[in-house]
Amino acid sequence: MSASPTPLNPILLVDDEEQALRSYDLNLRYSGLTNTIRCSDPREVKDILRSREVSLVMLDLSMPQMRGEDVLSFIKSEYPHVPVIIVTGFDEVETAVRCMRAGSADYLVKPVDRAHLLSAVRHALEARQAPAAPAQAKQDAPAGTDDPLASIVTVNPGMKSMLAYVQAVAASDEPVLVAGETGVGKELVARAIHGASGLRGKFVAVNVAGLDDAMFSDTLFGHKKGAFTGANIGRRGLIEEAAGGTLFLDEIGDLPKNSQLKLLRLIQEREYYPLGSDAVKPMEARIIVATNVALEDAIEQGTFRRDLFFRLRTHYVRIPPLRSRMDDLGPLTRHFLEKAAERLGKEPPKTPTQLAGLLGGHAFPGNVRELEAMIFNAVALCEGGVLPLEPIREWIGSVRGRSGAELFPAVLEEGAAAVPTLKQIEERTISDALRKAGGNQSVAAKMLGITRQALNRRLLTKKRKATSEDI
Repeated sequence: MSASPTPLNPILLVDDEEQALRSYDLNLRYSGLTNTIRCSDPREVKDILRSREVSLVMLDLSMPQMRGEDVLSFIKSEYPHVPVIIVTGFDEVETAVRCMRAGSADYLVKPVDRAHLLSAVRHALEARQAPAAPAQAKQDAPAGTDDPLASIVTVNPGMKSMLAYVQAVAASDEPVLVAGETGVGKELVARAIHGASGLRGKFVAVNVAGLDDAMFSDTLFGHKKGAFTGANIGRRGLIEEAAGGTLFLDEIGDLPKNSQLKLLRLIQEREYYPLGSDAVKPMEARIIVATNVALEDAIEQGTFRRDLFFRLRTHYVRIPPLRSRMDDLGPLTRHFLEKAAERLGKEPPKTPTQLAGLLGGHAFPGNVRELEAMIFNAVALCEGGVLPLEPIREWIGSVRGRSGAELFPAVLEEGAAAVPTLKQIEERTISDALRKAGGNQSVAAKMLGITRQALNRRLLTKKRKATSEDI
């Protein structure tokens, strides 16, 4: 007697590329999901859904016969109980946001590895079996989470697009990778994701940089009494502390390779063993990780696992550096002025007209965190009703290795706008990026938001100019 197909109702695979359909089908069947229907023409989806019940739809976005987003709209309108996983070759934030808002269960970018594919399919099938759980979690969410993204101050269009994506994927229980330079606010974004998710558990954060493999295991998994010498009492791990909530792992790029394998297994199996115990425990926390290094480069250098990277970047949030969104400088400055004044018990000081030019000429290698510290220091030293500029000049001068007097002559006090030229700002920004990247041009180019070839051209032009001047 033949075995019953799994799942009971088929998984509908929709893609105009036959090779992609075969790949999805083989990967699903290899993992025991044997009940599938292949569809290479999206116009046939309506008839298929009208003729039989399906468990899930995997839908390509870019097809010549019909737009994938139109198919998604039809399915969610006529068959809202059927989960849809979007699969596309274009990693575009705006498209992902639209699809998630339109009701897609997940959004995968080609090429999709088997583990990532199966995880998305299984979670979508499980969510269909228990559709009320997420709604109940949101309904019972703690007070004060109505607008969790309000803590992120921005007027920048790119940041607003990023926050829309964050809002769209917050309810997913898949991992989130938050990338960005030091000081851009990665933990702030992670907390916003947690707040928007509606999860009732705690937000538990740990910096994994510097943790060796044994400490990592003990910190996350906990241990049983007597598990090792000195373990006189048992200890709950952070995974258990974050049950029903979010576990945030910062500086994930510095995690040792052995620990990376343990984290990969934890995410894939969603279970773990406390040290010294043979009783398995379920992993009931949502995982968010953050990094200030380019994990793609770390993979090429052999220091980070490729399979773990693709499992972590199910949802990928990249926070731009402050120097690439200088339109946020004014709102952030006002926000930090008010925040510092409140903490110090002072009235918010007025800002001199020269402040905008002073801050606008700085590349902010420490990003938003540096701006906040700079403003707090100036407010602390403020003795009148106007923010003093000298502490800010000295701060910027110390960052560049020169005194404030050298960088900003006293003529600024007389109101002359000694604003650096755009060329000077570009050269300073490139120098800061190269210094921060340790001379690695690929990393520096990613920080600057340009290609390595574009960076090389700028460096070559600068070198030629310097050579010409020497002659």
